[in-house]
Amino acid sequence: MADGLDIIVVTGLSGSGKSVVIRALEDSGFFCIDNLPVALIPKFIDLCQGYREEVKRIALGIDLREGLFLQSWPEVLAELRAARHRVEVLFLDAADEVLLRRFSETRRPHPLAGEGSTEEGISRERKALEGMRELADRVLDTSDFNVHELKKEVERYYSEQPSPRKMSLFLTSFGYKYGVPHDADMVLDVRFLPNPFFVDELRGKSGLETEVEQFVLKREETHTFLDRLYSLLEFALPQYEREGKSSLTLALGCTGGKHRSVVLVEDLKKRLDQGRFRIHVKHRDIDK
Repeated sequence: MADGLDIIVVTGLSGSGKSVVIRALEDSGFFCIDNLPVALIPKFIDLCQGYREEVKRIALGIDLREGLFLQSWPEVLAELRAARHRVEVLFLDAADEVLLRRFSETRRPHPLAGEGSTEEGISRERKALEGMRELADRVLDTSDFNVHELKKEVERYYSEQPSPRKMSLFLTSFGYKYGVPHDADMVLDVRFLPNPFFVDELRGKSGLETEVEQFVLKREETHTFLDRLYSLLEFALPQYEREGKSSLTLALGCTGGKHRSVVLVEDLKKRLDQGRFRIHVKHRDIDK
């Protein structure tokens, strides 16, 4: 059997940015089609395999406007993976208050609001999509992104040619004072480590600078933590891969997201096998 295609399925809540993501994927070299009926997806994929030189990566946008979506999608997904296609389901989410603001700004009615309010429509859709969210390989919360930032985030994830042998690891540093990342699979608190913020000459520097790095890494407890975290990942990542998970986001948090978490994310990136994984680093709050 011929090698399968790389397929990204984009779904999620109305107003969470699906159209922006589809356009960003198109700019990254994906052949994109939005709102294709679920029943036609296998046939469409079969047609694409006849044009392997022109069509190598596909992005499909699906939402609740496609009536049979929820009922038939699990079977269609299983069928695609059984045919050796590399399928990743990207679920877009956002906080209710953000979705309300976006619908207010665009003056568009929510597709499930009916005669009710936008808030009621969001609640109905969130409940209807609970099962789909559970099936997702990646949940991307778009609450904190504007259009341009979301496009860059998608390009960061998918601009590289994907490899079926490599899992994507997204290592994120953040500050608890700005909130926990909504799209993280694993979150670890590193606020137990001594804080460079209370050292006058280090307060204005970031964890990317040598002086801060040395301050954090000279502690025995830092090395013990990193050693144990690395051992955990060495055990857990192959298990995630075996279960078909194509990506994982690990978020390390300190108070402000500028010093300790940044140093640890950078050190962990060095420890992990660059040839085995596709590693992406994001320091969310380093400039705040």
